[in-house]
Amino acid sequence: MNNCIRTIACMSVLSMMACSLSCTVVRNVQTDWHMFYGDRLLQQDSLDEALAEFELAAALNPHLAIAHSKIGTIYRRRGEISLAIEAFVDAVRQNPLSFDDTLSLAQLYHFSARIRDAIQAYLHAVELQPDNFEAQLNLGACYQQVGDLAQAAERFQAAIALDPANPNAYVNLGVTLDAQGRYYEAIHAYKDALERNNSQPLVLVNLAQTYMNQGRLKMARQSLQQALTMDSALAVAHESLGYCLFRMRLFDQAADSYTSALSFDGKLARAHAGLGSISMLKYLDEQEIDRTLHRERAIEHWHQSLEINPDQPRIRRLLEKYAIPKANPEGLLLDDPVGE
Repeated sequence: MNNCIRTIACMSVLSMMACSLSCTVVRNVQTDWHMFYGDRLLQQDSLDEALAEFELAAALNPHLAIAHSKIGTIYRRRGEISLAIEAFVDAVRQNPLSFDDTLSLAQLYHFSARIRDAIQAYLHAVELQPDNFEAQLNLGACYQQVGDLAQAAERFQAAIALDPANPNAYVNLGVTLDAQGRYYEAIHAYKDALERNNSQPLVLVNLAQTYMNQGRLKMARQSLQQALTMDSALAVAHESLGYCLFRMRLFDQAADSYTSALSFDGKLARAHAGLGSISMLKYLDEQEIDRTLHRERAIEHWHQSLEINPDQPRIRRLLEKYAIPKANPEGLLLDDPVGE
């Protein structure tokens, strides 16, 4: 009798194992089918239908990293960034060795301005593939954004070592070195970038800014004029040239450059601030005719500058100093209680 009971018990266990194995096989077949069909739909750009298939596959096998990755890819293509991030987090959790998923996650964090998260994801990516130019370059950009300039420079130099012909890393390195006050090294980096691609007017604008930081105004002017030869509608070059000419005390020419800048982009705070300062200088010149008009123009330009960028303490102080006194309802100046 005991042997019979043991035989029945063994048969029950085997039956359960067979059933479990059979269910696993069926589930795997179903998962593979949903993945296969989802891929076909994705190739046809049928994103909604493909997403449904990949979600069914992920539901059947939550540990299947590729299913989460495909879901993330679709959400990314649809512009649903938060959902894409969640999917790639799941993909990387299931397969931490997937460089492509890690890089995609880092890029999405970067795009969403979640810079600290992006740094961690890029660090993981470069651990997986230290020789990936894009990961090193973007990691440097993230460090630059959070103000860790030493780490930024290190990553840009790593990117340069991986692809010495690519100008982008040199440009970013130049910006970082300039921010550190390492002006000669920044100039060298910008010139390296221009040697690899001499049609980069924005790099010439950056180079000019570094020259101005050194007080080399003539060199800055030449760089900006060269940039405008390449792109005469480049508003930031006109604006920087206005600032350069202002520092050279060529005020009328500076005003023309600032005005040109605003004709291409009316939301340049520095151009309005510069025009305001030039107008105020004319107001303070007692030989100028119609000084009141210059004062009004200065104040209005400063107001417009602050509307674009409120974080300008110097412009606020100038406004407080030179603002036109307000009048009360009876027409008396508020700072003139007797009305004289």
